[in-house]
Amino acid sequence: QVQLVESGGGLVQPGGSLRLSCAASGSIFKIETMGWYRQPPEKQRELVALITDEGVTNYADSVKGRCTVSRDNARNTVDLQMSKLDPEDAAVYYCNVRGVITNVGVYYGTNYWGQGAPVTVSS
Repeated sequence: QVQLVESGGGLVQPGGSLRLSCAASGSIFKIETMGWYRQPPEKQRELVALITDEGVTNYADSVKGRCTVSRDNARNTVDLQMSKLDPEDAAVYYCNVRGVITNVGVYYGTNYWGQGAPVTVSS
């Protein structure tokens, strides 16, 4: 099994910046895709940014140009940096990993989710 622990988030002023971190643990040899989703109040969960183990990234249109996703394959961590936040960025941010190969060579295509990191954008 894979466990995800998120850190960061909290209260951010409009126009401010955000940094979220997520660490995956377990019997992990390789993770194909890591990234972040978010769920605004009373809305569905949506993609923010993903990054493959080869460094290919995918961003939601709403965050392009002000968001950077990065990962450390050796440490199985993924970070999200976002700037110029506005109230529409307020949400619970979830770390996501999928495509996990364990140390004994078993492949899991399952989506794994973190516990969620609330982000509030307010002055």
